[in-house]
Amino acid sequence: MDQASSALPDVQNLIDGRNIPIDLVGIRGLTVPLLVQSVKGPQPTVAKVCMCVGLPADKRGTHMSRFVSLIADSREPLSADMMRSMLEKMLELLEASEGRIEVTCPFFVTKASPVSKLKSLMNYDVRFIAERRKGAMRIIQEVTVPVTSLCPCSREISDYGAHNQRSHITVAVELNGAMTLEEQIRFAETSASCELWSRLKRNDEKYVTEFAYDHPKFVEDIIRDVCKQLNADERVVWYQAQAENFESIHNHSAYAQISRDKRNA
Repeated sequence: MDQASSALPDVQNLIDGRNIPIDLVGIRGLTVPLLVQSVKGPQPTVAKVCMCVGLPADKRGTHMSRFVSLIADSREPLSADMMRSMLEKMLELLEASEGRIEVTCPFFVTKASPVSKLKSLMNYDVRFIAERRKGAMRIIQEVTVPVTSLCPCSREISDYGAHNQRSHITVAVELNGAMTLEEQIRFAETSASCELWSRLKRNDEKYVTEFAYDHPKFVEDIIRDVCKQLNADERVVWYQAQAENFESIHNHSAYAQISRDKRNA
């Protein structure tokens, strides 16, 4: 710090007399370029970041610029291990015992269409959360996956076809071992009536249409099939799974959610 800067008053370090601690204070909505870890190596992306710490009752403010410096200096690809390391650095840098980091970004997977095998990029939403509360740290890894669902009731009662819709399956997990984002995405895609591709030829479109028709699922079926796989995976110690069908014959969605802490099972 230069002499001129050191002479300036540091107002945020003043003692606060209101005696009210703040649960979380920091920055939100920061947009930064990052790398995210994939099975093929680090993948460039643009992320939205939220970084906060707990503030004791006697401190007036926190050091906002330190959050920005921490994420700007990060060179490690986004992953559960990276989030754990960054949280520890943040708490040390901000002299805090509790805090939270949330990073959201798009993630891309190269997929080959089911029949023609044409390759294209499929995009997914990814979110990582790292937090320490009451001395306990947890890292949550989340993916939101677009899929197709086809209504079993519609198929059963209709003479011509069945209504289907785009659906989103969100899978958040806490792990005791490494799981790639690609693996986590497959939990969702394999639980739907059919997965999606960005590029389809006519023979692919025929396949997708018929596959969905042969695998009709209510939102309840989708969420249970996701959780059946999560229950069977020993790396998953906690999860929250959500399924939302954006109904094509209603002006509302069908929604289901299951949460489970397997450590308490």
